[in-house]
Amino acid sequence: MQISILGVDIGTNSFSVVGVDGQGAVILRRTMRRQTLIDFVEKLPRCVIAMEACSGAHHLGRLFAAAGHEVRLMSPEYVRPYVKAQKNDDRDAEGIAEAASRPTMRFVDLKSQEQLDIQTLHRVRSRLVAERTTLINQHRAILLERGVVFPAGRVKFESAFDELIAGGNDVLSPHIRSLILELRDEWRMLDKKIEALNGEFVSLAKHNSAMRRLTSIPGIGVLNATALVAAIGDASSFQHARDLGAWLGLVPRQFTTGGKARLLGITKRGNTYLRTLLVHGARAAMHTLSKSDTSIGQWLRAMLSRGVARNVVIVALANKLARIAWAVLRKGLPYERSFGVAVN
Repeated sequence: MQISILGVDIGTNSFSVVGVDGQGAVILRRTMRRQTLIDFVEKLPRCVIAMEACSGAHHLGRLFAAAGHEVRLMSPEYVRPYVKAQKNDDRDAEGIAEAASRPTMRFVDLKSQEQLDIQTLHRVRSRLVAERTTLINQHRAILLERGVVFPAGRVKFESAFDELIAGGNDVLSPHIRSLILELRDEWRMLDKKIEALNGEFVSLAKHNSAMRRLTSIPGIGVLNATALVAAIGDASSFQHARDLGAWLGLVPRQFTTGGKARLLGITKRGNTYLRTLLVHGARAAMHTLSKSDTSIGQWLRAMLSRGVARNVVIVALANKLARIAWAVLRKGLPYERSFGVAVN
């Protein structure tokens, strides 16, 4: 029995495994526990092991690659069309094995432990920021019910809120004032945790040459640089710069039929968090870049002069920044501000 491709449907403890030969015929169909699967794969002759790129896949992928196998990870949405008839774990594993055999299939690069660690830091920070936003909105709602309105913006609200709490007034009852003070302490604790994570990102960017090159690009700060390296590494999985922009969902969605092309809004595919960072970075850099005498500045002024909506220009700029980041990572070149491109 010579297994050519081993399709693995990942579970928490139980894994469905389907092995196919060189002709695509199923020659193995089993359900295994985690350690049993690891021991089984270590004894197998070298073959292709296919899995969906989900939680735990990169850890298993590194173990299987260390055993000499070729690991192919795929997005679940690309595997779904190959699942036949009724959906169950065995059918999923069979569909994974068949999808991995297709020559046009797009695969996900195996992430290193360092990349996963950086992604974890970003996810924790994102959760803390969301908690802080929820807490601030609760502060606003409590005070709005008592006729106190504050200007928009976290910094303005924080300053005005502290002045309200410090001053003597009868807006808040003693019980609510005590509750508000407890919530304010919770807010400060979240600020400290977020700042600590920000400090970790700064330290990471200082000691990584690829991240340092990325931070030299306008609109690409420490958060963007660390998130980019964690998500795409050296960008070797993208053959062209436009492929990265498409993967991030920063390009128009196509609806073309009968030779008639129709472009809609951006696709919003891929990594939502990374796309959000790039758009925010482009928004922050828009004003300065549009006044600069670089190729990017000329390009931005040309679009704005044509009456293109500002938000559309910002998304287009985010796409261009992503493409510049691809060049910096893929070619290992520094960013040259005077030209707006990566050069020797």
